[in-house]
Amino acid sequence: MSNPDALHPSQRTSAAFRWAIFAGAMVMVAIGIVLLFLLTQATNNRELYESNYGRLFAINVVVATFLLLVIAWIVVRLASRLRRGRFGSRLLVKLAAIFALVGFAPGMLIYVVSYQFVSRSIESWFDVKVEGALDAGLSLGRATLDTLANDLANKTRAAATQLGDTSDAAAGLTLERIRDQLSANDAILWSSSGQLVASAGQSRFQLNPERPSSQQLRNTRSQRSVAIIEGLDEPGLTSASVARIKAMAVVTPSGVGLLVEPRFLQVTQTLPPTLVANAVAVQEANREYQERALGRQGLRRMYIGTLTLSLFLAIFGAVLLAILLGNQLAKPLLLLAAGVREVAAGDLSPKPVLMGKDELGGLTRSFAEMTQQLADARDAVDRSMGQVSAARANLQTILDTLTAGVIVLDGDGRILTSNPGATRILRVPLAAHEGDLLSGFAGLEQFGAGVQSQFDDFLSESKQHGLDHWQQSYELNAAQAGSPLHAITVVARGAEMPRNAAGQAPRLLVFDDISEIVSAQRAQAWGEVARRLAHEIKNPLTPIQLSAERLEMKLAGKVSEPERSLLAKSVRTIVDQVDAMKRLVNEFRDYARLPAAELKALDLNALVGDVLQLYTREGSERIDAASQVPIRMELDADSPKILGDAQQLRQVIHNLLQNAQDATETSATREVTIRTQWNAPARRVRLIVQDSGPGFPEHILKRAFEPYVTTKAKGTGLGLAVVKKIADEHAARIDLKNRLVDDVVVGAQVSLSFAVAA
Repeated sequence: MSNPDALHPSQRTSAAFRWAIFAGAMVMVAIGIVLLFLLTQATNNRELYESNYGRLFAINVVVATFLLLVIAWIVVRLASRLRRGRFGSRLLVKLAAIFALVGFAPGMLIYVVSYQFVSRSIESWFDVKVEGALDAGLSLGRATLDTLANDLANKTRAAATQLGDTSDAAAGLTLERIRDQLSANDAILWSSSGQLVASAGQSRFQLNPERPSSQQLRNTRSQRSVAIIEGLDEPGLTSASVARIKAMAVVTPSGVGLLVEPRFLQVTQTLPPTLVANAVAVQEANREYQERALGRQGLRRMYIGTLTLSLFLAIFGAVLLAILLGNQLAKPLLLLAAGVREVAAGDLSPKPVLMGKDELGGLTRSFAEMTQQLADARDAVDRSMGQVSAARANLQTILDTLTAGVIVLDGDGRILTSNPGATRILRVPLAAHEGDLLSGFAGLEQFGAGVQSQFDDFLSESKQHGLDHWQQSYELNAAQAGSPLHAITVVARGAEMPRNAAGQAPRLLVFDDISEIVSAQRAQAWGEVARRLAHEIKNPLTPIQLSAERLEMKLAGKVSEPERSLLAKSVRTIVDQVDAMKRLVNEFRDYARLPAAELKALDLNALVGDVLQLYTREGSERIDAASQVPIRMELDADSPKILGDAQQLRQVIHNLLQNAQDATETSATREVTIRTQWNAPARRVRLIVQDSGPGFPEHILKRAFEPYVTTKAKGTGLGLAVVKKIADEHAARIDLKNRLVDDVVVGAQVSLSFAVAA
């Protein structure tokens, strides 16, 4: 046998609940049997029934109410299970309905027949004619008494006229005469305030006769006369009791005056004993009949209540039996349904089984074995997926940290996926445009078309030549609208990936930004060229200049005036050109020999202010056309110190301002702006120089930082190249772009972003 202590708490709760239902049902059956026994005893013993009717009725109501609540609770639980869609609810409802119908239909038939039988049987115990005769007799007695009372009231009012002129002292004799005339037992004259004036009859022997009430006096005054029957409504009235009629009338005085008060005549007449005995007999018979009629209604209610209780017991037993049997039938199905829901939700933990030997118990055991096999298979799949996820995460980490750009394209050139390196190099949010054509981005049209062409050629030649990839370099502009424009040189490699489940072969595109490498190579080449030019050209310039000057000195006094003038002009031309060549060579030498920057904490705002002092009329040593272009200074007071070389940055500011003034010289809006900006989130300080000139042509904008690239007729193109080289020494980002207003170029802007000092 199983240990009860080892049961699950929910199982113990379910067992206790079943025992509670069983105990409650037994108690209700016992109460019903007791009530039926008391009912049979009540029908044979009227006194026992009448004495215990209240208790029996209360017990019936309590039991019926309790059973009704239990049945309602069971119905609500079934409806709740059905509304939640629990498996087996429809079966339980169907079984409950069937069993309830089996118990309810015969019970209702018996209930209706018994109800009609009880009602008709009890009604037949009482004769309607007797009840009518009693009512008629009672009405006749009341009418007779009312007639006697009214007659006495009228006679009293007529007799009251005899006392109108009688004084209070002589009223006694008049009252005796009135008592004899009316055959009354007593006659009393009262004042308007209820004080005794005179009396005749039995009241003379009473010290304090009963005085009329104020209400009676007011009624008498308003109605002139009233009559009251006393003694018939007292409790415990018998045939020997004495009843009387008391009549009162207003005595109106004959005199007229405001001080004259009315008096009241009260006459009392005893009713005949025979009439009283008959009235008492009729009243007692009617009371006893009504008591019996009341008992009839209680008895009928008791029978009907007991029948109703029996019907409730039958329905309760049927529903209870339906639930118990339905649970036994639906328990295995509910167990399987719960297991199926858990499996559908991904819970493959071991499932409970039934140890029965029937088919449903075997089905639960088979389901538990199947669930265990699924759990083992899922564990194996989870381990495999974990390994795949780890490998994918490692691959994604590698792709995210690669400096190279990686893009996967479909056969039409649409982006399937990309890494952050591709977004950084092309400066386009590729991850947000998956599914779009690579050639559909502004600035990437030629690059996308070239990549698509390379893939087409590669796929057509790979089968013949056994190629596994292709490689090609591109120079492109991938900047977005409004951002700095630069030429980006990339080297791209492409290969075909394995076919996926859909039978398609994605294309892998890998590219690197070699712009810095190309720029460094160009800068290195230009430095080498500058050194060689400085060495090869500067050495013969001095002998040429000296030789020209010596020729002028030797030949100046030996030639005629016209030849002398020509000689001097030629010598000056040679000397000037030699000086120009020297300046050019010196600029190349300075570019090639630019020293390494010595980075220190530097106040960029103060440095800009010092440099701008040279561009004012008072502080400038020379005033030319360019210096007349106004310079507006906008400095951010919150800018912290940066890491920089003051001497080199001074040269940067000079070069940028000189270029901006030169560009603005022929513009209608002659203004140059230099500003500083503090970017707290990035912890960078920007130096911005703007002009209002014509801007840079696109072919110049792409290679503006290369030596000997310029828009000036007499420029060497080394100004921005020196700025770029100094920016690289400071690890500063330099941007160059045209300023646009409504897609119209309104000037150029050069900005450098410096790191702040720690």
